[in-house]
Amino acid sequence: MIYSAEVEHMCPLAKGAYHGPAPIPEEGKWVQAKEIKDISGFTHGVGWCAPQQGACKLTLNIKDGIIEEALVETLGCSGMTHSAAMAAEILIGKTILEALNTDLVCDAINTAMRELFLQIAYGRSQSAFSEGGLPIGASLEDLGKGLRSQVGTMFATRAKGPRYLEMAEGYITSIGVDENNEIIGYEFVNLGKLMDAIKKGTDANEALAKAKGTYGRYAEAVKKIDPRHE
Repeated sequence: MIYSAEVEHMCPLAKGAYHGPAPIPEEGKWVQAKEIKDISGFTHGVGWCAPQQGACKLTLNIKDGIIEEALVETLGCSGMTHSAAMAAEILIGKTILEALNTDLVCDAINTAMRELFLQIAYGRSQSAFSEGGLPIGASLEDLGKGLRSQVGTMFATRAKGPRYLEMAEGYITSIGVDENNEIIGYEFVNLGKLMDAIKKGTDANEALAKAKGTYGRYAEAVKKIDPRHE
């Protein structure tokens, strides 16, 4: 350690009381986090790239400072999906400090990691008050049956109005409108259920019929249109 001449000539004084860091909530306990291994928790965060073309939702389950589980969901950029595949391999087994300083290939994923680090370091985690935290694999519950991300995709123009393309329920095949041309419901295909049925040997047309559903007053619609072509 090198000290300046001014500091060298100062007389020493006692520091006084040391109270340590403020405790943060972690998995049902109050913890004074002093080292990376003191951090545990399950949390989500969202990141975006420099041109803001795409976004990433990152979910991590951290135990004793180490990433034991990672869910990487991306939106709006085709290249980011491949970056997410690499990030999923890179993240697991790293400490959160290592992950913060690791190139996760995509700006949006890197930004999401930064946001998660801030949350977890300050004790803002989903499992902050859950005794023992959440089990490894908890992030899959957000995906539901079929393990597909919940995505909403809507398109609209002033000239032609809105088009619903995808909802949490699934891929929109048809939207129903009333006599005023206002949307009152839609028909969808749950792609997770569809693929599960096909993988089990169900005929594709039968699987498609079983995976379809409707929402709202779709049955009352005076007109039904394909939102991608009409």
